[in-house]
Amino acid sequence: MTRDLGRTQDDPLERHLGPPGALTLLRSALFNVLFFGVTGLWCLFGMLLLPFPRRLMRRYVRGYAHLMLWLLRVVCGISLRVTGWENLPPGPVVIAAKHQSAYDTIVWLALLPEPVYVLKQELLRIPAWGWMAQHYGAVAVDRQGGASALKRMVRQAGAALRAGDQIVIFPEGTRTAVGTRVSYLPGVVALAAASGAPVVPVATDSGLRWGRRAFAKRPGAITVAILPPLPPGQPRVELLRSLSDAIETETDRLVMSAGGPAAIAVDNSVG
Repeated sequence: MTRDLGRTQDDPLERHLGPPGALTLLRSALFNVLFFGVTGLWCLFGMLLLPFPRRLMRRYVRGYAHLMLWLLRVVCGISLRVTGWENLPPGPVVIAAKHQSAYDTIVWLALLPEPVYVLKQELLRIPAWGWMAQHYGAVAVDRQGGASALKRMVRQAGAALRAGDQIVIFPEGTRTAVGTRVSYLPGVVALAAASGAPVVPVATDSGLRWGRRAFAKRPGAITVAILPPLPPGQPRVELLRSLSDAIETETDRLVMSAGGPAAIAVDNSVG
C-alpha cells in the first residue's frame, strides 16, 4: 500500500482545500532537503558560539530564522502577513500564541528583538540543538513535573522578563491541527500573575500552509494576528478563559476567511 506524502492523518485540510498538487509536493521536498541540511550545518557552526556571550548566539539564531522564512517564501511560495503590531507593548511582554505549525516556533525569532521561548524539557536533550537553546536562554518546562516544574518555569521566565526579554509561550502545550481546540495549560496565567507583564494573545492560520505533521507546504500567505493585551488583574481562571476565547475566535476567523475548516473538536475546559 502506498502513502500520499501530501496527506495527513489528523488534519481535515484535504477535505476543504483539496490534495496538494505535484508542484507543491516537489517544492515541499526541496524545502525539506534545504531545511534539514541548513539546520544541521547551522547547529554544527553554532556550537562554536557556546563559549561566547549569549548575545552572539541570539543574533545567530535570528539570522537562521530570517533565512528559513526566506526559503519558505522563495521555494514554497509561503509569505508572512502580520497584523496588529500596534497591540504589542514595548519592553517585556508575554506573548501567548496559537500553535498550529512548526512555523510558529521560527517566526517569533525573526519578529521580536529578544524573544525567549518556553519549550518542553525534552527538546534540550537534542545534541547540539539543545545545548544551543540553553545558551540562548530558552525556558524549559517538565510537563510531568507538576507544581514544582511550573514554579521553576515561572521563576526562569520571570528572570528573562526582568532582563527585558519577550516571552513566547504556546498555551496549548503542543501543535493542534487546524479546526481543533484543546484545553489551555495554566502556565501562562501563572507567569502573568507572578511577573505582572502584559499578556498578548496571538492568533494564526499557519497550519493551512504548513500543517501539523504535514509534508506538503502549501503556497499562500500565513497571517499572524497580534491581538490587544488582556486586561490586567483578572482572576486566573477568567484570564485563561479570556485568553482562549480571544485566540480561538480570531484563529477561526482567519482560517475560515482563507477557506479552511471550522472548529471540529471543541474542548473549552481551562484545567
